[in-house]
Amino acid sequence: MTTDQQRILARAAKEITAGQIVNLGIGLPTQLFHYIPPELEVLVHSENGVLGCQLIDDNSEADLEMIDSGGTYIGTRPGASVFDSAMSFAMIRRRRVDMTFMGAFEVDQQGNLANWKIPGKFSPGIGGAMELAQKVERLIVLCSHNDKHGNPKILKRCRLPLTAPHCVSLVITEKAAMQVTSTGLEVVDIADGLSIEELRAATEAELIIDETRVGRF
Repeated sequence: MTTDQQRILARAAKEITAGQIVNLGIGLPTQLFHYIPPELEVLVHSENGVLGCQLIDDNSEADLEMIDSGGTYIGTRPGASVFDSAMSFAMIRRRRVDMTFMGAFEVDQQGNLANWKIPGKFSPGIGGAMELAQKVERLIVLCSHNDKHGNPKILKRCRLPLTAPHCVSLVITEKAAMQVTSTGLEVVDIADGLSIEELRAATEAELIIDETRVGRF
């Protein structure tokens, strides 16, 4: 049976195309490594200074000096490069990274993102998310549709401190893929077996749904 996370990741992988430089954020987005076909010519960027990340081969020993931004050991593909953080962030600031995937505590129908701070709880800091959210051409949020209490995470307006305003291009949850447009959140795909009424009931944001065009995943 497909889990919620597997559904999100499989749908997210469809957004990646050959020739792109892609950044994978901490948490669920790093699991996209498992969904990128090995033959697809894509360079995965890590803001701690690697371009050309890939999973470690099962038969290879981890290089203890090679980690991604979340601290997980990684390998490198042929043609990969390693550099300092100044160069890595220069790539981001000069818009050399085509797309980034991030998690979120909240995202709203205006494309605002909150993914770094819950007041009253410890946070290690905003980190590279602030730079990526402002400079990368396309930001795709991967998150659960509701929190552990069942409250919507897809809102009319974010309540938590923002990572950046008006930065999100697409939101993918286990329930739907929703594109941020100038008029609001347009539903592109709905999860198999979920009705439009159920999707609306689980979402605070106002959704634009054209039943003749919406897909399933």
